[in-house]
Amino acid sequence: MNLLMNELFGSSLDAQQLVRAGVRLTFAALIGASIGLQRQLNGKAAGLRTHMLVALGTTMFVLTCVLAGMPEDGLTRVMQGIATGIGFLGAGAILKVEREQEILGLTTAADIWLTAAASVAVGIGHYATAIAVTILACLVLSVLVRVEQRINEARDRHRPRIP
Repeated sequence: MNLLMNELFGSSLDAQQLVRAGVRLTFAALIGASIGLQRQLNGKAAGLRTHMLVALGTTMFVLTCVLAGMPEDGLTRVMQGIATGIGFLGAGAILKVEREQEILGLTTAADIWLTAAASVAVGIGHYATAIAVTILACLVLSVLVRVEQRINEARDRHRPRIP
C-alpha cells in the first residue's frame, strides 16, 4: 500500500506549486473561454469548448515542464512542439470550397493557434501578455470582421459582372 501511495503522491506538489498550477490552469481556461465565446456566438465550428481545451492542454504542457524545473532550452523545445501540433489541429479546421479563391476556416485555425500561444504565456506566468493578446484577438475577431465585410461589399459592387 505504501508503494501505491508513494507512486500516487510521492512527487506531489507543495502548497505553493499547487496554488500556482490551479491559478494558471484557471486563467488558461478563462483565456480560452474569452476567445472561444466570441467564436461560438458567431457560429464558428471551433467555439467555447475547443478553445478552452486548447488553452488548458497547452498550459498543462508548459506548466508541467516549469514545475518539474526543466531547463529553458527544454522548455523552448516543448513550445516548438506545441506550435507545430496546434498548427496541425488548425489545418484540420481549414476547408477549400469549390468556388475559386474561397477557403474557409483560416481565421479559426489562426485563433486556435493564438489561443495556444496565449496559453504558453499563462503557463510560464506571463499573465499580462496573455491578457493583452486575448483582448487584441477579441477586438480583431469582433471589430475587423465588420471592416472586412464592408471592403468585400465595396469590391463586389465595383467588380464587373460576367453573364
